[in-house]
Amino acid sequence: MTHHRNRSDRGRSALGPALQLVHTGRAPTRAVLTAELGVTRATAGAVAAELQALGLITVDSRPTGSSDGSQGRPSHRLGVEPDGPVVLAAQVHADGFRAALVGLGGTVVATAPGCGDVGADPGQVLREVVDAGAELLRRTGRRCVGAGLAVPSAVAEPEGTALNPLHVAWPPGAPVREVFSACLADAGVTGPAPGSVAVGYAANDVNLGALAEHRHGAGRGARHLLCVATGHRGVGGALVLGGRLHTGSSGLALEVGHLTVDPQGRPCHCGSRGCLDVETDPLAFLEAAGRDAGPEVSLLDQARDLLRTCYPGDFAVRAAAHRLIDRLGQGLASLVNILNPDRVILGGLHRELLRADEERLRAVVADRSLWGRSGEVPVLACTLDHNSLVGAAEMAWQPVLDDPLLLAEV
Repeated sequence: MTHHRNRSDRGRSALGPALQLVHTGRAPTRAVLTAELGVTRATAGAVAAELQALGLITVDSRPTGSSDGSQGRPSHRLGVEPDGPVVLAAQVHADGFRAALVGLGGTVVATAPGCGDVGADPGQVLREVVDAGAELLRRTGRRCVGAGLAVPSAVAEPEGTALNPLHVAWPPGAPVREVFSACLADAGVTGPAPGSVAVGYAANDVNLGALAEHRHGAGRGARHLLCVATGHRGVGGALVLGGRLHTGSSGLALEVGHLTVDPQGRPCHCGSRGCLDVETDPLAFLEAAGRDAGPEVSLLDQARDLLRTCYPGDFAVRAAAHRLIDRLGQGLASLVNILNPDRVILGGLHRELLRADEERLRAVVADRSLWGRSGEVPVLACTLDHNSLVGAAEMAWQPVLDDPLLLAEV
């Protein structure tokens, strides 16, 4: 055991909360850190110095005067260490995968995309994505302290199995966490303690995207945050309450893709008709606009590019966008009526639809929502380009955020 374990209990117990405050941008200076932790200036200074010694944060020794609550006293600026450790974040979607290295603060250091069909064996694509991440680690020379995986399915806890992977060919109940961990071990990906093997964490992609947005993006500061997003196929939702994901009794909460918005609409994979999943995803948009989906790039990229380049001038594209906006607005209004969030954020193609005609979408939500008539619920675009990857990284960073001294264990 290192000497770090002999430091004062009060100082050690503050390390995790302090790192989380810097990680989420809530403690930009040592004065703010002191106030947020409720400790003395000397203790806050010692905590910041230890986190700096661990290679996790930077402490600017050139104090600047500020109006951050420090009554005009100059305070050292705090930030995450840009050259510090990273985690391997991975995402599997209907059109392939993406691997990334993500540092503290939700900073994406490097990414590697991979396209192609995702077969029935999760081990095949997970080996590819882990190998891609391991290559990024070799290329950058960064220290890895964990790994997280985002998948297009609810993930059962504590087993880590994919319950309903509708848009990939995996069988229900695929042991994705177990397979992911095995691939990490085979590739020699390390965990937080020196010499340890990374434990693989896995969760639903939209849940993870919502968590990332709540900590680093458009959801920051919300108490009851609803996130609705299109992936490469289908629609997902997530609810963050008091900083924690609401996943329900078995991980299936907020399967908003199977909310009916058109009883006479397209058949859905779940056996119903007219679900958000098949009425407002990229494939629905391309078909409504009369475009054939090509194999050259992902459906999401094709739909996004079509909307950005042809709306509103192209009549078919405009009509398709209005159809999807109206269906999406119906679904959001129902969710707002049930959940009463204080903020709604939209990702994937839904983010592009909001940007294309914000007024129309807000009007549909307000018209069909009881809460919309008594006070508008903010509907915002997600701001992180790879929020599911950043959310996967949050899972991997969490043990270090809870106890930064894991990095110093021998």
